[in-house]
Amino acid sequence: MQQNINIKNKRARFEYEFLDTYVAGIVLSGTEIKSIRQSKASISESFCEFNDRGELFVINMQIDEYSHASHFNHRPKAERKLLLNKRELKKLEKEVKTSGLTIIPLKLFLNNRGLAKLQIALAKGKKLYDKRETIKDRDNKRDLDRIKKSFNR
Repeated sequence: MQQNINIKNKRARFEYEFLDTYVAGIVLSGTEIKSIRQSKASISESFCEFNDRGELFVINMQIDEYSHASHFNHRPKAERKLLLNKRELKKLEKEVKTSGLTIIPLKLFLNNRGLAKLQIALAKGKKLYDKRETIKDRDNKRDLDRIKKSFNR
């Protein structure tokens, strides 16, 4: 019955350079987890932010409304609290405030127990020339794979 839910942020690897990754739990309501189990979520435009009490929230995470719910449905773009250890939260907050780094979600998945987890990364934005280098490397790898495939025939 347990199906593998794995929602990725594909643009993140192109836009950012990852320095450190963490796995965080998410505080969700009943209809939100049901929508995630149906793969009706998107983290492509989302980011993480600290509030004034030092709690970490994910902003702009889209979880579509559950189709079989009544008027007790959730808001699709609500802020959702992330659950990390106190030590990890303090380290992340210090890095964000001192060095101007950002925290972005990479992957939303369900663990073995059926709980929703969010893999987040402490990241630094890439410059334009870094993005060009990434595109060039990807194109070169694709061309090399084509040549290898045609040579092996």
